Amino acid sequence: MANSINTNYGAAIALQNLNATNAQLDRTQNRVNTGLKVATAKDNGAIYAIATTQRANMGAMDAVKNSLQRGQSIVDVALAAGDTVTAALEEMKALAVNIQSSVAGSDAEAAYLKDFNALGGEIDKALKGASFDGVNLWNTTTATNLTTSVSGGTYQIGFGAVDKAAAAPITAVSGGAVDRAGATTTIVDAAIKEVTTNLATLGTQSKSVGRQLTFI
Repeated sequence: MANSINTNYGAAIALQNLNATNAQLDRTQNRVNTGLKVATAKDNGAIYAIATTQRANMGAMDAVKNSLQRGQSIVDVALAAGDTVTAALEEMKALAVNIQSSVAGSDAEAAYLKDFNALGGEIDKALKGASFDGVNLWNTTTATNLTTSVSGGTYQIGFGAVDKAAAAPITAVSGGAVDRAGATTTIVDAAIKEVTTNLATLGTQSKSVGRQLTFI
């Protein structure tokens, strides 16, 4: 009498092993196709839930990184403008000495004043042109906040609500045609102090943003 598969113990074991092998092949093929060990919740529900949360966090962290990189660029542009202004002010101090030591109304005085005012124009252009992505830290009355964490933490760059481009010491040497009375070392020194103080602030902020970016 012939045996059926229902009563053939050896055949049942072989079929069971074949099914297990096919299941393993399906899992392996799915991993090859998706590149993921756990591609769906049915592969491993707990790990899938953790992985989904981590992927969402990674996307949020990329957004934080982009915010910090944008802020770093804004600060770096402001620093570059500040360096340009500092160099111009150093030349202006020497010109101020020459202006005050020259004869009032002389050709020499006129020549020195022309150079002095030309440098003042360069300062004005540098500060007004220090813009990145629509933000100019030297000429803004609005605080610029950077996102520093996925929970909504922020870090402020710039000088807060103070309009530094309109600050009196800087405007005194770059606000237009300066005459003999306005071209003194005292006035230039005040502008230098204003600019270098602001540069110190920007330098600190640049380093802070860089450290946060490295951490992220």
